[in-house]
Amino acid sequence: MKSATPKVLHELCGRSLVGHVLAAAGELHPENLVVVVGHAREKVTAHLGEIAPDVRTAVQAEQNGTGHAVRMGLEALGGSVDGTVVVVCGDTPLLTGETLRALSATHTQDGNAVTVLTAEVPDATGYGRIVRDDSGAVTAIVEHKDATDAQRSIREINSGVFAFDGQLLADALKKVRTDNSQGEEYLTDVLGILREAGHRVGASVAGDHREIAGINNRVQLSEARRILNDRLLTEAMLSGVTVIDPATTWIDVTVTFEQDSVVHPGTQLHGSTHLGEGAEVGPNCRLTDTRVDAGARVDNTVAVGAEVGPGASVGPFAYLRPGTRLGAKGKIGTYVETKNASIGEGTKVPHLSYVGDATIGEYSNIGAASVFVNYDGQEKHHTTVGSHCRTGSDNMFVAPVTVGDGAYTAAGSVITKDVPPGSLAVARGQQRNIEGWVARKRPGSAAAKAAEAASRGSAEEG
Repeated sequence: MKSATPKVLHELCGRSLVGHVLAAAGELHPENLVVVVGHAREKVTAHLGEIAPDVRTAVQAEQNGTGHAVRMGLEALGGSVDGTVVVVCGDTPLLTGETLRALSATHTQDGNAVTVLTAEVPDATGYGRIVRDDSGAVTAIVEHKDATDAQRSIREINSGVFAFDGQLLADALKKVRTDNSQGEEYLTDVLGILREAGHRVGASVAGDHREIAGINNRVQLSEARRILNDRLLTEAMLSGVTVIDPATTWIDVTVTFEQDSVVHPGTQLHGSTHLGEGAEVGPNCRLTDTRVDAGARVDNTVAVGAEVGPGASVGPFAYLRPGTRLGAKGKIGTYVETKNASIGEGTKVPHLSYVGDATIGEYSNIGAASVFVNYDGQEKHHTTVGSHCRTGSDNMFVAPVTVGDGAYTAAGSVITKDVPPGSLAVARGQQRNIEGWVARKRPGSAAAKAAEAASRGSAEEG
């Protein structure tokens, strides 16, 4: 990956590669789930502690091959286990729980010692081929370089995912040799060992060959992201969501929708974002961990950790920072930024304003170019504006301060003291006109000439 980040911690659609694999494996409801860690194990283990604290880890201190890795995993469980052991790779994010369930079911139904997950691909060049006998049992996995022309015509390939009989796996791993070019223990050697012992080796074919794709570089990462995103959008659309342009819409696996929500082009939905029934988002929105309730409209907006109430509207060109709570039928308009702000039902902050660390009641209107001055250089302070208030344009609310219910504030005011309910607050200097200032201070300028012409015109009219 050419990165300081371990490969399995690279992300797509809101999860790490290993996070996707764990999610698929978890759908089997296994008695034990073990992740074998080796390279950069401190980072990987810390990540696992965040996303799957119940998962066990087994350390492969030296990377001595896939068979050795599985042996380390079994040792973490006491050396062997009864029942089925499913082995998956940590870099296959497109693998689904459905495919793993089918693999496990085939393994049990066919009475196999080991069952290989395979896939039929359009071009099998470079992959190990699955060779079967007339009964359908797997007789060999032949690497491309070792395959005959007839074997190279086979399009069924090995995925590196297996289901084993736990006891037979443990016994066979003890017999795996390292007399190969890499000097490593290969898990695939277990298949030959079990077959020579008279056990059946079977296969389960994945429905979509793309599921088994491993990620080894950022090109493959981007390709997997596109595939998974398309899968998520298809699922959303089939459940009743309108996605106007899937090609420019990106969502995480944790995003949820209700029926008849609409997503316009150029929109990204991340984290725990949820769109309610009939909600409409976009174009050009990026919402993270944000709830948009039924019938709300969000346009050209960035939102993080925000809630938009039923029937409310946001944007265009708004920024909702964490802690923003907009009530039903409220409005956050153009070039408005909010943070840690509770804005009540029907209240409007229409344009060119900053509302931070504030509580605003119901059906109030915040005038244009208003700033909630919440920071004194050391601490943040809170502003409260009541219900049914009308604040003038170009107001500064210097926190901590309270504006009571039904109060008004005059345009251009700097509010530093509490305003009682029903009062009008005026906090600005008296206007003073200094006549003739331009002619004296800017003689000959365009402004002076315009003023002189206006004065002559007034005199002539008089």
